[in-house]
Amino acid sequence: MAFRLAPTAASEGFRLEAHDSVGSTNALALEHARAGDPGKLWVVSKKQESGRGRRGRAWATPEGNLAATLLLVPGGELRLAATLGFVAGLALADALDAVVPKGRIAVALDGASQGRNRFELKWPNDVLASGAKLAGILLESATLDGGRFAVAIGIGVNVVAYPEDLPYPATSLQALGATCDAETLFLALSDAWSENARLWDDGRGLDAIRKRWLARAAGLGGEVAVRIDGNVVRGVFETIDEDCRFVIRDDQGSVLTIAAGDVHFGAVASARV
Repeated sequence: MAFRLAPTAASEGFRLEAHDSVGSTNALALEHARAGDPGKLWVVSKKQESGRGRRGRAWATPEGNLAATLLLVPGGELRLAATLGFVAGLALADALDAVVPKGRIAVALDGASQGRNRFELKWPNDVLASGAKLAGILLESATLDGGRFAVAIGIGVNVVAYPEDLPYPATSLQALGATCDAETLFLALSDAWSENARLWDDGRGLDAIRKRWLARAAGLGGEVAVRIDGNVVRGVFETIDEDCRFVIRDDQGSVLTIAAGDVHFGAVASARV
């Protein structure tokens, strides 16, 4: 099956550019923006040669996995556009729920889960299945002429394979017993994005997105450790605030609000990270 957009996405003016292989879907999307593309463009591939994760880390996308980037040229503030990562997480989790038959993937019951969802969201940009990383999301931006900016929302999903040399557990849909392919997942993702973006409503619906995200949050109410620029802060994950920043309460009872960091749950949070 070839990549295709959901009818809802096509009717809303989204476009699709599909590749068999690409260097980086994010980089290609931002090149299009600098060349004048108006946005609402999905760039997708089943193989990515030079994908990136957060903080410049490599993100492997071997043949059969999904690399998808949505290019947007929004109005408003870049600060608000940064919350689109939470929209993307919800859209991907909804898409996975739609295409993976119930019973194929169990609800995780480890320290990273409250046992409520098969697919959970780990702040700020991961999707977990059975407590292991299934997908990552990366937002990148570029300044355009006239004071405008473009945002590339990159979504990488381990469909058929996952890296094994990581300091945290990872998995793939295939390893979990699901038979969904990249094309089917993308079709559902393009539909789920439209639904969640309508809820976000150019930022006016951010509180609704925040509440939906918290209902899928991994580790909520549990012990966490957050690495911030080489330092580790430990506490209990209480919530995300109105700007979607991570909020924990430390051992002294102080509330800390964190804008960026690497989060670790459960037994890992208790150990040195």
